[in-house]
Amino acid sequence: METATKPNHIGRKISRIRELRGMKQETLADALGISQQAVSKIEQSPEVEDDKLDKVAKALNVSSETIRNFSEELAINYFNNFYDNSSSQGNSFNQGSFATFNPLDKVVELYERLLQAEKDKIEYLEKLMKEK
Repeated sequence: METATKPNHIGRKISRIRELRGMKQETLADALGISQQAVSKIEQSPEVEDDKLDKVAKALNVSSETIRNFSEELAINYFNNFYDNSSSQGNSFNQGSFATFNPLDKVVELYERLLQAEKDKIEYLEKLMKEK
C-alpha cells in the first residue's frame, strides 16, 4: 500500500503565508513592483525560481527557507498551542477586559503636574518682577 504525499507547491505556500499575514495580493504586488496578476501567477506555480522566491520572502518578512518548509498543520498547531496556553488575564492578542491602572488616576496625575508647572511659572515671573 502506497501513501500519497502532498507535492511541495511553493505558490500555495506563498499564498497561505500572505493570507496569514493579512496581506492582499495587491499589497504584495506593490512591494515586489509587479502586477497583482503576476502575484496570482506566482501563487499558482508549483515551483518558483530562487531569486524570485527570495524577493517574495523579503516582502513577506520571512526567509525563503520558511516558505519552502511551511506546513499548514504546523502553523495551526502552533496557534492552537499558543491559544491553549493563554492566561485568563489575556495574552499578546487579547489583553483581557481590565486595565492594569485606573484611567481617572492618570487624569488626576496629569492635572496635578500641569497645575504645578503653572505654579512654577507664576513663581518665576513674580521673582523676575521683584528684581526689576
